[in-house]
Amino acid sequence: MAILILDRVHYHIMLEHVLRCLPEEACGLVGGSGSRARIVFPIVNRLHSKVKFEMEPHEQLTALRWLEEHGLDVIAIFHSHPRGPRVPSQTDIEHFNYPPAATLIWTPQEAEWLVQGFLIADKIVEPLELIWQDGE
Repeated sequence: MAILILDRVHYHIMLEHVLRCLPEEACGLVGGSGSRARIVFPIVNRLHSKVKFEMEPHEQLTALRWLEEHGLDVIAIFHSHPRGPRVPSQTDIEHFNYPPAATLIWTPQEAEWLVQGFLIADKIVEPLELIWQDGE
């Protein structure tokens, strides 16, 4: 199984964004190199939808330019499913155009939020192990 290594601070940045966006889906980018995350970019969901997301283009472009200037890549795209499912939806699979970037999906589970990682390629979904570390 493939892995993605993130800092605990990345977890908290994404979770805060997910909670701020409720009841809408949240979204954003994770930048890094290889399997190691270095930065998280919370981005506005311009659809303001409870069931779909589309990143606000200007914010997305700003993040992509920053990554390019710093020699990093988009290694994951995160978004939330406030009402489930815990896995990529059919819409997620059909519209995913960023291999080899991972997909991180946040879903509520009782009183907490769960984040799970996936790789999507050629409409095939595979699990991705997330490893959380204290910052370097």
